[in-house]
Amino acid sequence: MDFELRDDYIPLCDLLKYCGITETGGMAKQLIAEGLVKVDGEVELRKRAKIRSGQVVSGDGFSIRVA
Repeated sequence: MDFELRDDYIPLCDLLKYCGITETGGMAKQLIAEGLVKVDGEVELRKRAKIRSGQVVSGDGFSIRVA
């Protein structure tokens, strides 16, 4: 799926919630803490990592291209 940024960046946990990958921010943080989310192919453990245009966030069953 594609996600269009309105600002310079979006925190990783917010991106997962806004795209419907998780129902809540708490669930997003847990998914990240368990090492189940990758940013540009690398596991990302920082819950509020700044995701910017051009990055790809992926995990089991999802891929989000940030524009």
